[in-house]
Amino acid sequence: MNALAVAQGYFDAWTHRDADGIIAAFTEGGTYSDPSVGQGISREATANYARGLWDAFPDLTFEIISNAETEPGTVVAQWLMRGTNTGSLQGLPPTGRAVAVPGADFIKVERDKIRSVQGYFDSRAVPEQLGLQVVVQPNVIGPFAFGTSVLVQTGKNIKPGAFSITMLQARSDEEAQQIGQLSQEIVKEMLEMQGFISWMGMKVGHRMMTATAWETPEDHRQMYTGGTHPGAVQKFLGPELAAGGMTSVWSSGRFTAWVRCLVCMQMVNLETAPDKCPCGEALPKPLPYW
Repeated sequence: MNALAVAQGYFDAWTHRDADGIIAAFTEGGTYSDPSVGQGISREATANYARGLWDAFPDLTFEIISNAETEPGTVVAQWLMRGTNTGSLQGLPPTGRAVAVPGADFIKVERDKIRSVQGYFDSRAVPEQLGLQVVVQPNVIGPFAFGTSVLVQTGKNIKPGAFSITMLQARSDEEAQQIGQLSQEIVKEMLEMQGFISWMGMKVGHRMMTATAWETPEDHRQMYTGGTHPGAVQKFLGPELAAGGMTSVWSSGRFTAWVRCLVCMQMVNLETAPDKCPCGEALPKPLPYW
């Protein structure tokens, strides 16, 4: 089988949503790389990557614009990916928007199997076409490390009586993605729990932290009675999840809320003036405390 035929079998597996076919196209130890997944993921991880794209874009297609064997065992293929985002992408809700992303693959073939695929495309194209934020920032500058965060609020104007704070250290990018997906499922369930106020998730490299505000120190115990959280805890305590971490519950001590008067523009302590500013004007509604 020549290199072009091997590459075509690989593309056919993508088109027909054949994860086993993707795995079978690679030699043992074969790798896949592109701007989204990084360098050199395994053939099994490549199949999982494909499954995630198929879930997010059930109508996903790859149109091969051109392909050629540029030297023995090396195939270069230009393609156009199209799809409509009607499924979850990395835990995010579907946007219903369509994408069209051009790219190219450089495929190394050895003995009728793929040794490596190096994909190139604009990594900003999919999120931008879906209306998602694209943040460009350094990983580290001196003692400062940078990452991303997510906030989920109920809108309750209730002072938190306690915070549960958790930190997990993922062992790989894939594990960090798994932790993120579990966190999103847990937060969806917390939105239905009594006493839940808000949740913030932060990711810096492989370190992932959450801070959850509750009305009372006892409210967080609902997380252990069912749903996704108990299973996630068992994965963490067993061999499946994270290099280590920290869990804690903090009772709220002093908690002072402020709001700005829209007339005199002074900041007012709601403990001492819950309704009116010292200038005599009514105060606007306070923001959610957390």
